[in-house]
Amino acid sequence: MNIGIRITHALKKYGDNVVIPDLSVDIKAGEFFTLLGPSGCGKTTLLRMIAGFNTIEGGDFYFGERRINDLDPAKRNIGMVFQNYAIFPHLTVRKNVAFGLQNKKLPKPQIDEQTTKFLRLMKIEEYQDRLPERLSGGQQQRVALARALAIEPEVLLMDEPLSNLDAKLRVEMREVIKEIQNSLGITTVYVTHDQEEAMAVSDRIAVMNAGVIQQIGSPKELYQRPANLFVSTFIGRTNLLEAQVVMSGGFRGLQFKDGLRLPMDNLTNEAQDGQTVAVSIRPEEFVIEDAQAEGLTATVAYNIFLGLNTHYFVDLADGKRVEIIQESRIDEIIQAGTPIKLGIKREKINVFTQDGSRSVVR
Repeated sequence: MNIGIRITHALKKYGDNVVIPDLSVDIKAGEFFTLLGPSGCGKTTLLRMIAGFNTIEGGDFYFGERRINDLDPAKRNIGMVFQNYAIFPHLTVRKNVAFGLQNKKLPKPQIDEQTTKFLRLMKIEEYQDRLPERLSGGQQQRVALARALAIEPEVLLMDEPLSNLDAKLRVEMREVIKEIQNSLGITTVYVTHDQEEAMAVSDRIAVMNAGVIQQIGSPKELYQRPANLFVSTFIGRTNLLEAQVVMSGGFRGLQFKDGLRLPMDNLTNEAQDGQTVAVSIRPEEFVIEDAQAEGLTATVAYNIFLGLNTHYFVDLADGKRVEIIQESRIDEIIQAGTPIKLGIKREKINVFTQDGSRSVVR
């Protein structure tokens, strides 16, 4: 049975050091929910509180309607997958997968049937008689995942499970994890610092910083409409420019340092005339125009051709360097030293208060 997870006013501290001051979140039944943030932001601490490996200094944790604060980890019916695989080196693949089932003292025929089911599901049946030392990192992580799932937990917890794999294997394994989670529909809480990985596997993501959730949303919501400057810069790549809000003379929008005015009809009432704001423009939200067009005045510094796209690094009139991603064209790449103008896809950009704490875009 799939269950949701509800956390209200969680508090975690070590002595006088408060790691998580006051955190509340609802995770839906069957959801793939990711805790994303930089190292030391509290995401693994929160996961370990859910698992029962860390004490809870305040707040309430629920699996469905059941409060689990004081429940022994072994009785929480969770599956756990760690960064370092944590499979037993002296046991074969099959015995590793069967381990949790044997601890439940299930009948041997049921153990055998369930073990075989998850060996097949994870595509490691052919390795069932091997010891872990004879497996690749990706194969070992498949064993760890099969072992966690074989006990049919209500909740699957995963702590940086792909960080020890090379880039190609990480992509392969994140597809495996998402496919398996989709087919089983198990409530999953996943911890990572890799924003691309989080966007690839998650139904929703909670972006954390200093023990505080900055925003919760789908990958699309976080990328297109971040709630603050931290989320904007942590999810994906972006360029930050300073501008002033102009609300006079029939004009409503932004004025950049070189004088370019950009009409904006989606600014909130918090945006006041003369206010200095931080403008987040993702590389694909710039449009390269010729030097006679309207736009930010710039000069190409260098380019990087990457097949489908070409990345341009250009210097604005004030000396600030920005990155632009354009679909590669059949004609020649724009060379270093070429003067250009930069158009801006105004409906896509994000604007924040000068301190970055809030968005002023609807």
